[in-house]
Amino acid sequence: MTTRRFRSRWHPDAVLGFLGALALSVGTYGLGDIPRNDHTLARLGLAPMSYGHGKTLSWLVFWGGAALMVIAWVRIGRALAGRTSGLSVRAARWTVCAWAAPMVFAIPVFSRDVYAYLGQAMVLAQGFDPYYDGPAHHPGPIVDSMAQIWAPTTSPYSPAFMLLARGVVAVTGENVFGGVLLMRVVLLAGLALCLWALPALAARFGASRRMALWLVLLNPMLLAHLVAGPHLELLMMGFLAAGVALAVTDRPVWGLLLLGVAASIKITAAIAIPFVVWIWLDQLRRQRAVTGKDRVGVFAATALIPAAVFGVFTLLLGLGIGWINGLSWASRIINPFTVPTLVGHVVTYVAAPWQVWNLQEVLPVTRAIGQAVLAVVLVWLWWRFRADARTAVAGAAWAMLALLLLEPSTLPWYYVWTLVLAIAFPLPLWVRQSVVGISVYFLIVFQPDDSILFYKPVETLIAVALGVLAAVSLGRTDPLRLGRAGRWLFAVPPADTAPDIPGGAPAVSASTPRTDV
Repeated sequence: MTTRRFRSRWHPDAVLGFLGALALSVGTYGLGDIPRNDHTLARLGLAPMSYGHGKTLSWLVFWGGAALMVIAWVRIGRALAGRTSGLSVRAARWTVCAWAAPMVFAIPVFSRDVYAYLGQAMVLAQGFDPYYDGPAHHPGPIVDSMAQIWAPTTSPYSPAFMLLARGVVAVTGENVFGGVLLMRVVLLAGLALCLWALPALAARFGASRRMALWLVLLNPMLLAHLVAGPHLELLMMGFLAAGVALAVTDRPVWGLLLLGVAASIKITAAIAIPFVVWIWLDQLRRQRAVTGKDRVGVFAATALIPAAVFGVFTLLLGLGIGWINGLSWASRIINPFTVPTLVGHVVTYVAAPWQVWNLQEVLPVTRAIGQAVLAVVLVWLWWRFRADARTAVAGAAWAMLALLLLEPSTLPWYYVWTLVLAIAFPLPLWVRQSVVGISVYFLIVFQPDDSILFYKPVETLIAVALGVLAAVSLGRTDPLRLGRAGRWLFAVPPADTAPDIPGGAPAVSASTPRTDV
């Protein structure tokens, strides 16, 4: 085996990221959201990791691992942009799997949502209606492990996911560790779908397949939240990506079927469905003249196929449209990462010298305005991006971003849904830098024990500084002038092979010769 083939198969940055993922996963046993009233870790002799010096050591291991993942991610991204990376598409897929593998066995981290999934599923399995009865109706170790604010609340999740979750608890029962592990295995189907769909979507419009895998699936923030988390959005994201990929490759009916599944997991995925109308019509237009009958038929099929899929899952679950009742509970999440909530914070602070307004009084107003603006923006985007399949996918990406910016509440990993669609196009350096910087910022601000540092100025400034450093490092060699250490840390290539990128790495464009293999 030649050195080139060896490096392609065992890329050094891929190994570095794997070691980081392994360390991060080990650190979760001291810093993660450990199940409450459960003695499993004590029986395994791992309980000392969660207190005293053991917790300090866990902190060092966890954040050391996160740092290694970010360094490896940035190094790979710089090499891909500079055309100096030997990482093939196949190797990139295996790298994603390698980085995700240790996280399958991590303690839930960054939130206790997975316990809420199990709690709602257990209530369903016990004969209650999770759309009207909270997990607290069935006390036990699962409810004990949840964030207690959600114990009395009803499920906001669509019927397909509730069916999957009920299947998980049917196998694992009250075993919390078993339930978390099996839930992760189920959700990993979304990762597998993305491994196929993202390169296919990128190739359709001339973007880099390797860059697509790097920007989305090797993102440490995404892996930490969606795999180590874990979160159901990983499964939804997979069906969303696969549905759009099939739709743009002349299989719109199959695409709509998968988009219907995605919406049946989490209703947010439905935002992409209306844009399939323009994708389908563009495909017909390339074959023959499109008639009014064609337009009516395509519009009807685009609406009815996903609705039928959602209807089948609803009938199988047998609880009607009760999931709508649970959507209102999302308003309990208050963070300034959507425009309406941010405006609510700003209004209360600015008005404080003259008028004392409680944030809870202001938020309903700003959120209602945000919803009205969102409705107008979505209709405008749908009509504006109707020219062909390429513009339709771009419109779907903008629509997803608008939804996430203007809905009442959001969480950091939600914004990756926009990237799932945006990677269909060559993205300029500043966009990739923004993704890297924001991802690193969110990775730090949301702490592994479910706390948030956003309201702590010093810690927030540190997170911003590290995010900016990571973003700048994507396009500039050794930004801190660290010499030999900087050449390793920021992946500076030797002088005889360094690409000429004084202003940063060039963006991959549709006209650039393809080097993906």
